[in-house]
Amino acid sequence: MLQGTPERVRDYYDGHPISEAHVLAALAGQGLDGSLTADDLFEFDQDHYGGLAAVDILARRAGVGAASRVLDVCAGLGGPARFLASRRGSSVVALELHPGRVAGAARLNRLVKQTRVTVVRADATTLPFGEGAFDACLSQEALLHIADKPAVLGECHRVLGHGGRLAFTDWIAFSSLADRERQRLWEWMAATTLQTLEGYRKLLGRAGFVAIEAEDLSGEWRAIVRKRLELHRALRPRREMRFGHQHYVDYEQLHAFFVGLIEAGKLGGGRFTATRS
Repeated sequence: MLQGTPERVRDYYDGHPISEAHVLAALAGQGLDGSLTADDLFEFDQDHYGGLAAVDILARRAGVGAASRVLDVCAGLGGPARFLASRRGSSVVALELHPGRVAGAARLNRLVKQTRVTVVRADATTLPFGEGAFDACLSQEALLHIADKPAVLGECHRVLGHGGRLAFTDWIAFSSLADRERQRLWEWMAATTLQTLEGYRKLLGRAGFVAIEAEDLSGEWRAIVRKRLELHRALRPRREMRFGHQHYVDYEQLHAFFVGLIEAGKLGGGRFTATRS
């Protein structure tokens, strides 16, 4: 299962419904094609659960402020990075491996003239930064794609300064999640080495972090995923016209599968914070 992880992740995001093209089309659909700000993008460029409120919670847990040097690990299209830069005045490095999302994030930054965000294409397990380069590391629903979780957590620890904070959210597994269901999550969304709440606690401790906190967000995410599935079904004619029948069916099956696992108590979400000693 662990072989070819970067390629599987790339394939998954090549066909992801939230893309630079999606953001631009949504802006055009609302008549927003003139001078734009980062705020104009926020309704469309937040590819994670909980929207801006979720980013803000992570920022508060990590102590992010105007003077903070922030690393957004697996930043995707850079929506959270632009939020931190525009709302908190932070200097943010948006690190992403997928070439299309790297290019899209950079173009969206230029579109809204966001100069506080620097987009860097690199592997999260071998960060191209020196020790203590950042005050905070954030990530949202991305580490599920990384097989070597000890490596990425160790790298976050290395690039944080003393007292720096790591705050991230991710999918978590419960003991009832079967091997065949883990395999389907791998095949459909490149989810690998899914952790439990306690598993992440242990990995963070082994990486050298202290003051570790783990929160179960499964209840919140259950409601979000259910609403996403209902919206997807309500918009079926429009989405079939835009993406094609098979794409619609595949996406509907994925979300129905998610909802089933979460409602059965097999899969959920977690939020984690920890400090570099």
